[in-house]
Amino acid sequence: MELTTVWFCLIAVLWIGYFALEGFDFGVGILMPVLGRDERRRRVLLNTIGPVWDGNEVWVLVAGGATFAAFPEWYATLFSGFYLPLLLILVALIVRGMAIEYRHKRDDATWRARWDRALFWGSLVPAVLWGVAFGNIVGGVPIDADLEYAGGFLTLLNPYALLGGLTTLSLFVTHGAMFVALKTDGPVRHDARVLATRSGLVAAVLAVVFLSWTQLDTGSLGSALLFVLAAVALLAGVAAAGAGREGWAFLGTFVTIALAVAGLFVALFPDVMPTTLADGTSLTTTNAAATAYTLKIMTVVAVVFTPVVLAYQAWTYWVFRKRIAVHHIPEPVLAGDRPGDRPAGGRADVTR
Repeated sequence: MELTTVWFCLIAVLWIGYFALEGFDFGVGILMPVLGRDERRRRVLLNTIGPVWDGNEVWVLVAGGATFAAFPEWYATLFSGFYLPLLLILVALIVRGMAIEYRHKRDDATWRARWDRALFWGSLVPAVLWGVAFGNIVGGVPIDADLEYAGGFLTLLNPYALLGGLTTLSLFVTHGAMFVALKTDGPVRHDARVLATRSGLVAAVLAVVFLSWTQLDTGSLGSALLFVLAAVALLAGVAAAGAGREGWAFLGTFVTIALAVAGLFVALFPDVMPTTLADGTSLTTTNAAATAYTLKIMTVVAVVFTPVVLAYQAWTYWVFRKRIAVHHIPEPVLAGDRPGDRPAGGRADVTR
C-alpha cells in the first residue's frame, strides 16, 4: 500500500475518533437547556464531560496537522475555500471551552445562565457546520485547474451539505443523550434515555436519506456496506436505549458515527476534494500529497506516539467511569465555589 493511501486512511481514522468522541460532547452541550432544568442537573451534565472534553478535541487538532503535513494541497484548498465556516467552528469551540471553565467563577445566576447559553451555541454551531463541511468535501465543490476553490460561502450552503449538517446535529444529540444516560443515575438518566430514543428515530431518518444520497452520487460497494451497517447499529442503539441498556445504546451510536464517517471516506477515495467544474481538477491522494520523504518521517512518528496517546485517553475514560447523580453535587456548590473546591488544573468539578 502506498504511503499516500496509508495517510488517507490515518486521517480518516482521526476524523472517526473526533466525531465519535467529540460528538457526545456537542450533544451534552446542546441538551443543557432540555435536561439541565436546575443548577444541580446542569452540574451533573457538565461533570459527565468535564474530564474528557478537552482530550476529545485533540483529535481534530491532530487531524488538521496531519492533513497539513501529508496533503498540503488539500489543506490549502480546504482552509481557504471553507475559511468562514471553519472560522465559525473555531470561535464556537473557543466559546464552548470558556463556558465550561468560567461558568463557576461567579456566584451569580445571570452569569451562569449566560455561559450556559454560550455552551449551547458553542456546541450547536460545530455540530451543524462539521456536517455541512463534510457534505461539501464528499459531494464536491468548484475547484479550478489551478487546484483553487472557485466558489463562495453560499456555494457551500447547498441542499446536500445542509442535509449533512442536520444529520450530524441529530446524531450528536442522540449520541450525547446516550452518553448522559450511561454516565448518570436517577431522574437525569431516565430523561436522557427517553430523549435518546426519540431523537434516535429522527437521526435514523436523516442519516438514511443523507447516506443514500451519498451512495447514489459517489458511493461504492465498500461504502454501501458501511452505510448499511451504520444504519443497523443506530437502530440497535435506539432499541437498546428503550430497553434500558445504556452501555449497548452508547456503543450503538458510537459505532454508527464511526461507520458512517468511514463510509464517507471510502466513497471519497481516491479523491480528497472532488471538483464540480467540467474544466476543473479534483484533488486526489496523488496530486495533493507531500513528498515521499515527508510521509516516511510522519509514519515513523505516528507509529511511536499514537499508541501512547490512545493509552492515555483510554486511561482517562477508565478513571472517570463511574456514574454521576444529583446527590453527588454538594449544597455549597450551588451557592458558588469555595476556595479549594476545584481540583488542580482548572478542570470542571469532575470529582463531585
